[in-house]
Amino acid sequence: MSLLQQQIIEELKVMPTINVEEEIRKSIDFLKDYAKKHPFLKGFVLGISGGQDSTLTGKLAQMAVDELNEEAGTHTYSFWAVRLPYGLQKDEQDCQDALDFIQPTKIYTVNIKESVDASVNALLAAGVTLSDFAKGNEKARERMKVQYSIAAMHNGVVIGTDHAAEAVTGFYTKYGDGGVDLVPIFRLNKRQGRQLLKYLNCPVHLYEKVPTADLEENRPALPDEVALGITYDQVDDYLEGKEIPEQARITLEGHYLRSMHKRHMPITIFDDFWK
Repeated sequence: MSLLQQQIIEELKVMPTINVEEEIRKSIDFLKDYAKKHPFLKGFVLGISGGQDSTLTGKLAQMAVDELNEEAGTHTYSFWAVRLPYGLQKDEQDCQDALDFIQPTKIYTVNIKESVDASVNALLAAGVTLSDFAKGNEKARERMKVQYSIAAMHNGVVIGTDHAAEAVTGFYTKYGDGGVDLVPIFRLNKRQGRQLLKYLNCPVHLYEKVPTADLEENRPALPDEVALGITYDQVDDYLEGKEIPEQARITLEGHYLRSMHKRHMPITIFDDFWK
């Protein structure tokens, strides 16, 4: 194992094997402990996309809320699941299946198309034309803005779906889906997340579907693995300390090094990061 691979594994806290029950408990207790330490907090907000990561994170959040309410003997805490389509979403049925599995306290649906298009048009009027890729980031940031607005009106916090296989590649939008308060599945890779969902009796099609950010209109439903140029199995193997093909390693480590700014707080004059 190279020094860089070891550094990445230590940074992202990935274990080569997991005890599924223990990892579920860790995530739930993490959310519960945070809630108990912040008396103002009334619950958690998360956008549900119909994919593996938000389905898992949403389920864990609802389980934490249910336990908090049971322990308190009240209905103080809530989990607010948010549907955030841009127009019509092709895999809407998967989103509904995820919500049925999670059983959130409350569901909000906010269509972001009008807001995103207004922003794109305002920039165009100012002389700035967004690329399709940049517009995709605009969608991600609009979704996060909506979640924070809902959290503000409910004394909640926004939770995120960032996990090790996503973090190592930087495959998220800075201040979009990467801009959250809590990340309860940080430390797990993609296959470990699937293990948790399987244990929780999640519908199989939700964690076996092809992962896609689906932000680009010129390349709709583009698989993550195509965009990244590497498979999640290879990413997961790397994070578990295994050897992967040389070209896959070069690709993965390139993603990691180029996306370091996403895993770093805003840089100040005192930081060596930028030098």
